[in-house]
Amino acid sequence: MARYHIETYGCTSNRGETQQIEQALREGGHHPADDPESADVAILNTCTVLEKTERNMLARAKELDKETPADLVITGCMALAQGEEFQSADIDAEVLHWDDVPQYVLNGECPTITPDTETVLNGVVGILPIARGCMSDCSYCITKQATGRIESPSVEENVEKARALVHAGAKEIRITGQDTGVYGWDTNQGTSLLPELLDRICSDIDGDFRVRVGMANPKGLHGVRDELAAVFAEHDKLYNFIHAPVQSGSDDVLADMRRQHAVSEYLEVVETLDDHLDYWTLSTDFIVGFPTEESADHEQSMALLRETRPEKINVTRFSKRPGTDAADMKGLGGQTKKDRSKEMSEAKMELMAEAYEEMVGRTSSVLLVEDGTDESLVGYDEAYRQVVIADAQERGLEIGDTVEVEIMSHNTVYAFGEPIERAQVAD
Repeated sequence: MARYHIETYGCTSNRGETQQIEQALREGGHHPADDPESADVAILNTCTVLEKTERNMLARAKELDKETPADLVITGCMALAQGEEFQSADIDAEVLHWDDVPQYVLNGECPTITPDTETVLNGVVGILPIARGCMSDCSYCITKQATGRIESPSVEENVEKARALVHAGAKEIRITGQDTGVYGWDTNQGTSLLPELLDRICSDIDGDFRVRVGMANPKGLHGVRDELAAVFAEHDKLYNFIHAPVQSGSDDVLADMRRQHAVSEYLEVVETLDDHLDYWTLSTDFIVGFPTEESADHEQSMALLRETRPEKINVTRFSKRPGTDAADMKGLGGQTKKDRSKEMSEAKMELMAEAYEEMVGRTSSVLLVEDGTDESLVGYDEAYRQVVIADAQERGLEIGDTVEVEIMSHNTVYAFGEPIERAQVAD
């Protein structure tokens, strides 16, 4: 597992976010490093309260960029409000929301789910682990050694857990698992029960809530892509969002990774959802610098990125995990990985900026789920794209509210929404 170094600046809220990040990392088997030089990933949780603070954050980010041989992640208030400043300063880093940091550090591995797969209610967000384990045997992933093969509770059992979360006050249910796409493979002769589960949750449970599907590998989705797309199209309660990590655009590298799917299967999943949904979000992951990745393989990944144009992209440089087959492979040089990561990350930011720019002028229904900075609240629209309402609390809005907004502007990785009533008064 990864060794991490984390630094936190700013208020008590930022320190609380760091504690949550560290808890998630430790639950995933990651360990703190003694210093940035010995870390696999350095995390900088930033503050932006004063102009001097911003300058200090940029200076520290530049130092960490030089000190850390592997990845640098920047999160926190400055990352969310002025993320483009780090790119302008030529700092090679991933700029992420607090919630996305643990997933990024997983380096393409499956998330770790607790053995009892119990639900968790965090504010208005209910976490529903639908199964434990996976059916993959990726050459770079150590999680499988800890979790084993898929163990799926029944659809009925998971529906009842979802119902209990809604009754307890959940407005958003996040379906999680090592690989939600293979839910039910162990009990349903190798066919996913995910479409049936989602349909049942949306049809059988009364209440005002939304459902987000967590990470699902392309292989599991491929066999039920038509059924799954139809369920998304039928139910407004479902966020039109799929996280399908492709990891590479090269079938040769995918074979060396033992990823089970081919590029063509990933494309067919994307095309099927395109056919059924007018507005949806594709989230995917790429690992750059896998030991057997040649220049041509990297170019295939870049071409796939541009062809499918995901709206949310996690780019991770390969790092070895002890005890995995990939750890015994001769690795690529650090500069090669850094260069390829930078090229893909720049393309990623361009694609995400274009996606959010296209949202401007759109009317969206946004569910508010967490605090932002100052008086703002953060929510997600129908396609699970992040929207900030700057003066939400001042206007009497609360976490758990669903509000119609007009998208007025964006900041590359999230949009700014204006409640429709205010936009009408301003006119």
